[in-house]
Amino acid sequence: MAENSLIPAERIEKAIYVLRGQRVLLDEDLAELYGVTTKRLNEQVKRNRVRFPSHFMFQLTMQEFTNLRSQIATSRWGGRRTLPYAFTEHGTVMLASVLNSAIAIQASIEIVQAFVRLRQMLASHVELARKLAVLEKKYDAQFKVVFDAIRQLMEPPPVKRRSIGFHTEEKKER
Repeated sequence: MAENSLIPAERIEKAIYVLRGQRVLLDEDLAELYGVTTKRLNEQVKRNRVRFPSHFMFQLTMQEFTNLRSQIATSRWGGRRTLPYAFTEHGTVMLASVLNSAIAIQASIEIVQAFVRLRQMLASHVELARKLAVLEKKYDAQFKVVFDAIRQLMEPPPVKRRSIGFHTEEKKER
């Protein structure tokens, strides 16, 4: 993360979802990152619709929206009356140009860096898995336990989710 970063990298990375096989950020999260309201962000998108082809931005279907809400364990989505828009990496860069503010430009740079970090992590895992498969074939069952342990270490850590509901002090201490 850059020293003069406005937004923690973890905040951006947690806001990236995979929808329709693409990594995207939702309009609500982008509006917060860019320092504008969701309404203003979507107004600018509508005014500049030609800058946002379908591979830059798409609107979620009701099914996608419902699945996403249940995935992040929310009962409501801030009282939205329309389905959210999802922006790919290229769409986030285009948004910075139509919002045209210093905060939007800086946030856009940090968002792109987060997408790049995710790509690098995925590429390194793929390369590591390939090398491990080659070694496993070469040494067969002799090192099976070692290979299994390495594969376990390669698994991404589980996402820590806050539990929902009322908690007593006794339960918090555990």
